Amino acid sequence: MTDAKSVRVFEALGAAGADVRFVGGCVRDAVLKRPVNDIDIGTPEPPSKVVERLGAAGIKVVPTGIDHGTVTAIVDHTPFEITSLRRDVETDGRRAVVAYTADWSEDAARRDFTMNAMSCRPDGTLYDYFGGVGDVEAGRVRFVGDPETRIREDVLRILRFYRFHAHYGIGEPDAAARAGCRDLAPLLPDLSAERVRNETLRILAAPAPHTVLRLMRADGVLEHYFPEEREFETLGRLVPLEVRFARPDPLRRLAAALGPEADPAAITQRFKLSRAERARLVAMLANRDRFSPDDDPRELRRRFHVRGAAAWADAALLWWAADGRDDTGPLERILAEARAWTPKTLPVAGADAKALGLSAGPRLGEALKAVEAWWVDQDFEPGRDALLERLRAVVAAQTLEEGNEGA
Repeated sequence: MTDAKSVRVFEALGAAGADVRFVGGCVRDAVLKRPVNDIDIGTPEPPSKVVERLGAAGIKVVPTGIDHGTVTAIVDHTPFEITSLRRDVETDGRRAVVAYTADWSEDAARRDFTMNAMSCRPDGTLYDYFGGVGDVEAGRVRFVGDPETRIREDVLRILRFYRFHAHYGIGEPDAAARAGCRDLAPLLPDLSAERVRNETLRILAAPAPHTVLRLMRADGVLEHYFPEEREFETLGRLVPLEVRFARPDPLRRLAAALGPEADPAAITQRFKLSRAERARLVAMLANRDRFSPDDDPRELRRRFHVRGAAAWADAALLWWAADGRDDTGPLERILAEARAWTPKTLPVAGADAKALGLSAGPRLGEALKAVEAWWVDQDFEPGRDALLERLRAVVAAQTLEEGNEGA
């Protein structure tokens, strides 16, 4: 927050004496002495004036959300999100109609939680209109004002409450907040899939996601947007395995939480997963059932070639979490071999098969598959010359078989 790039943005925005401040998460994390990643800035001036001042200072401006009062300044590839102070005029639970204001307390009053309603000047002067400092230091996630009012303004705040408790909460969650979430949980299906997806993956990225998911189940929240059978015990065992052997991975954690009867297609649609995410989720659920902890190194290499080393590492972690096995030595070995694996490319290709008289088509594909299967059985050791000889034998066998069928 004291970086030269931040100073440059503040000098541009405050050129005419405007009361410009850091807002939101960067203030909260600074109070907690956590690393500050994204810088959000508030200003009492409208977006048009913000764009004018940044332009005059030679700072690139991207109108990321200008219709809602937000632009992004780019300084040396670092983004700064700048939002004009606002007050809600009308809300429908998904979006709000806003008007600009110069009143900092009015802008703070429309935020979700007290820990997100603080603001701070560059000189370190902190403004805390709703007791955010006390709440953030106590690990208490509390809505600004009446929880039901805040939730009806944006129903996504139900999921945000549990997400913030998972990342910042200590001890029992705020009772009034829980009551509001319980009462309004039936509104969750009205939210867009993209917004639900983002919040759910952020919950799963928490240090102990299984505990907050249990809380959400106890509060009757999960049943309204995540009704599948869930294996919180498996998820709970996966978390320490990831801490020891891999990076925390929200999608892997989602796979761990799903029961064996889960339908990946339904999950994909509800959470609007990308094609790559869907493919990985399907692979994790399938490979979890195929995995064997007793594979020798040669069989492991076969699995890595067929399934992909990263996918098989996912399967190993999920299998160990589901099984609850204490001995993690074999898991550590499998993961080490997966990291060391170099993908293999068959040294012969279609051009080689055509040179032996095959035309493009099913026979050519079948011949190459047969050669590759033999190569894999030989633990990838045969070189190009040996594979060409094998390909000749396969082509000859195909030709003989075809001749016999013709006769």
